[in-house]
Amino acid sequence: MSIIKHPINAEINNKEAAYTDDYIILLKPRVISLVVFTAFVGLVIAPGHMNPVLAILAILCIAVGGGAAGALNMCYDADIDAVMKRTCSRPIPAGLITRDQGLIFGFVLSFLSVLVMGVFINWFSAALLSFTIFFYVIVYTIWLKRLTPQNIVIGGVAGAFPPMIGWAAATGSISFKSMILSLLVFLWTPSHFWALSLFSITDYERARIPMMPNVRGEKSTKNQILSYAIATALVGMLPYAVGLSRLVYGFFSFIGGLIFVTYSWQLRCATDREKMVGIAKKLFFFSVFYLTMLFSVLLIETLIMRAWDWGIKY
Repeated sequence: MSIIKHPINAEINNKEAAYTDDYIILLKPRVISLVVFTAFVGLVIAPGHMNPVLAILAILCIAVGGGAAGALNMCYDADIDAVMKRTCSRPIPAGLITRDQGLIFGFVLSFLSVLVMGVFINWFSAALLSFTIFFYVIVYTIWLKRLTPQNIVIGGVAGAFPPMIGWAAATGSISFKSMILSLLVFLWTPSHFWALSLFSITDYERARIPMMPNVRGEKSTKNQILSYAIATALVGMLPYAVGLSRLVYGFFSFIGGLIFVTYSWQLRCATDREKMVGIAKKLFFFSVFYLTMLFSVLLIETLIMRAWDWGIKY
């Protein structure tokens, strides 16, 4: 006997699938992927051994907590998202999800992620996760984003915490080495986002968001991008200097930092608008590759050395 699917049922199923996708988009999965990855590296390279099941649970809590913060951010920023070309198709301004639905979704996920982290992992890492959500939603989104061109710098604190949260999940504490990883992410953030703002300046002007280029001008922005790129490149080599990594990481951090600074210098020297936009896009995309590369090499190096030590021991 063949089963005939009714077209109305198929339409309902498609709508339900789309509705689920909208909630996933609300979590900012592309942004969260980097957050989760840096947290995972922090957890893995931390000293000691963590139960694999608990490690997976800890990373899941960080992912859910980060996604919840993203959802609450979208709820508050729905008005400015609606007038920006880059964000107007997000679920709330597009009318696919209401603000109230998004708020309930974000608050419930925030509460559950912190609670599960505290009960099953440790309360110190749960406190760090809670602070990160609070800082991103209250301090950055509600307070600073529409107030100061330094919004990205200060808001970068929230994005810098995941490596320390991962480390704290494994050890119950933080250390100078975990702080270096967070400092790297913190210093990387302005160059990354200001490069984006240089080729999205009309979007931010339309939304009346005081990003650095449309408040202090392009010249000042390019100078600050270069300053932060140099600081990022130097801090990027610190894991090797303090013994957190080995020679391979030292090599990649030096070469990657050199390219990062070179792109920033080229951007600073660019006077033609079209050329500047082209370099800003290159810098933006390379910055993502640069940070991902550093944490990837650090992770792989750590795993190889532990496997080597395990082989010698047994």
